[in-house]
Amino acid sequence: MEVIKGFKMKINSLRYFLWFIVAVASFSSCKLLQPNRMFKTESDFKYNEFKPVDTKEYKIQPYDIISLSITTNDGLKLINIGEKQGGNTGNLRREIEYLVEYDGFVKVPTLGRVKISGKTIREAEAFLEKEYADYYKNPFVLLRVNNRKVYVFKGGGDDGTVLNIPEDRLTLIEALAMSGGIPDSDKAYKIKLIRGDVSNNPEVYRYNISSLEDIQGSNLLLQANDIIYVESRPRYARRVMTEITPYLTLISTFLLVYNLF
Repeated sequence: MEVIKGFKMKINSLRYFLWFIVAVASFSSCKLLQPNRMFKTESDFKYNEFKPVDTKEYKIQPYDIISLSITTNDGLKLINIGEKQGGNTGNLRREIEYLVEYDGFVKVPTLGRVKISGKTIREAEAFLEKEYADYYKNPFVLLRVNNRKVYVFKGGGDDGTVLNIPEDRLTLIEALAMSGGIPDSDKAYKIKLIRGDVSNNPEVYRYNISSLEDIQGSNLLLQANDIIYVESRPRYARRVMTEITPYLTLISTFLLVYNLF
């Protein structure tokens, strides 16, 4: 009887200990299974509708970094803005970067501070050519925005990627390819595109590129500061085993020590 009573006491103690472990694991299980998940949306979230063609030109904004190339129409040097010599003409030609300040003004040679924020690249080039015409004959301006970027995140735990948008364009498929493609652990049929201010009602699109039938309409042109997020497969079994292994080890140690007494 004493043996049976002692055995029951061990069983009850073990039961309470197991309940304690389960309670601790359950308390943190919601975030433990997918701790690196980002940009979560509810199941009934209404995504924005895809726009087949987006021809809206980028407008220069404060804190943009621009580069200027200023020459005359006949190719002669207009303003000495660099030190690198190019070609056999002896003309100096090097683009120097300028920061668009918080108020939309940028400080450029000869003109000083001029406001270009809110203008497209074409509008800014035409504006600068008009301003330089007061000082030089037939000025020719080429302007580029150097910090137009998109951000690619993959839910499988891969490092995020920051991509510069080329002068011509960058599509969703190109951005995914440049960031290394889609890993085995991620979902090609659940890709989110977040556009606009993430803290103030951004546009959220969802794309499926897992088949040729679904890929139509997904290869849209990206805009500056777009965020691409590729969801990952949960792999709950692997994550659960990873999380409970320390508890199982603790239980085994407890049982071993308990049986010694």
